[in-house]
Amino acid sequence: MPVWTIVRHAVLIFFCALVIFPILWVLLLSIKSLPDAYQNHIWPNAFDFSHYGYAWDKIPTLRQNYWNSIFVTTMTVIVTTIIATLAGYGLVFLRAPGKAIVIALFVASMFFPTRVTAFIGIFQMQDQLGLINQAWGLVFPYTALSVAISVFVMRGVFQTIPRDLVDSGRMDGAGPMRLLLGILLPLVRNGIVVVIIINFVTAWGEYLLASRLMNEQGQWTLPVVLASASGGMGAWAWPRLAAVYIMAITPGLLFFGITQRWYMRGLQEGALKA
Repeated sequence: MPVWTIVRHAVLIFFCALVIFPILWVLLLSIKSLPDAYQNHIWPNAFDFSHYGYAWDKIPTLRQNYWNSIFVTTMTVIVTTIIATLAGYGLVFLRAPGKAIVIALFVASMFFPTRVTAFIGIFQMQDQLGLINQAWGLVFPYTALSVAISVFVMRGVFQTIPRDLVDSGRMDGAGPMRLLLGILLPLVRNGIVVVIIINFVTAWGEYLLASRLMNEQGQWTLPVVLASASGGMGAWAWPRLAAVYIMAITPGLLFFGITQRWYMRGLQEGALKA
């Protein structure tokens, strides 16, 4: 085996371990007994799964918080994916003045910490619309903040499709929506998966807006609950806090594990094309 191949695999294994080990450590911590958790070893002497039930019972709004995260994330993914697909298609295949300016604005917006710089404006707008302490209201800023990168990705995917295919469809009498739904959409499905995963991860783990726009515990999402369990809800023992953490990250890990095949295909097919 060539030396370069060994080095490459060693580097890949090292970085995989950097990602996997902290998650594995937290998982093992969540099933340790309380005395065992404060011992200087990783593997539990005795397995204790009661911490999950304890966290589920001691946080009375946890079921509602779970639902808030699921609903907000799902709606953000659906709305942003639809907007990005239509915009990407329009920017590549439809004739419209000012497309270069729109693309430049989208690209420029990705170089600013929008969640920080636009926070005051977002808060004022949410307040005027009566969306403070309304969990579903998070869908609007989440979509607005994610649409630029999503459109950029879908534009790159649509650019990989030969224009001759689109011209042939037009010669056969297909209109813009029939072209998109009947011909192009199946060809860009892997790029759509990339957009879905990007928006899922962003919305599921978002903390800043969710913590500032939601003051009532029943309207929180899971990242806010996790932060509060480590600070504002009293002195939680480490295994119980780890159990909350595992419950918070499991849906995201499962979702990515199921869709990662299409995610990688989407990246290879031009989702990151400039």
